[in-house]
Amino acid sequence: MLASRVFSLVGRRSLSTSLCLRAHGHGVVKAEDYTLPVYVDRRDVPLPEVAFVRDLSAQQRALKEKEKASWSALSVDEKVELYRIKFNETYAEMKKGTNEWKTILGGVLFFLGVTGIILIWQKNFMYGPVPHTFSDEWLSAQTKRMLDMRVNPVQGITAQWDFDKNEWKK
Repeated sequence: MLASRVFSLVGRRSLSTSLCLRAHGHGVVKAEDYTLPVYVDRRDVPLPEVAFVRDLSAQQRALKEKEKASWSALSVDEKVELYRIKFNETYAEMKKGTNEWKTILGGVLFFLGVTGIILIWQKNFMYGPVPHTFSDEWLSAQTKRMLDMRVNPVQGITAQWDFDKNEWKK
């Protein structure tokens, strides 16, 4: 009982400190916490959870202090700078189309071209000539032999041949 209790405590301790890592002789370093909210520019989420710029410079901190006063005292450039601290892109910049479709279309056409070249190469160098059984003379002789043998007389090819007139039924 005592041994299992000790191992469970040791296990909990190792799990709780698993976020801390030992740096090469420099002490303990905290691992990055990936559960914190991140900044994302998306049209369907208009207000991200965090600001775009997290670590403000001295000039940006002064501008944030100036923001607390009347906005009519701010210039247009300062308002734009305040906007850029909070957001990376405007809606117009997010809606602006990209040229990614050209890359995708080019890739698709490239692989279609490569596939076409492979098929042409296979037709010319891998496959042999067309078998003689595909010639018109062979197919007509095969059909005549099937009619002579009266193959499938109820619903098949023989049922559609008129033996008295020696022609296909109309």
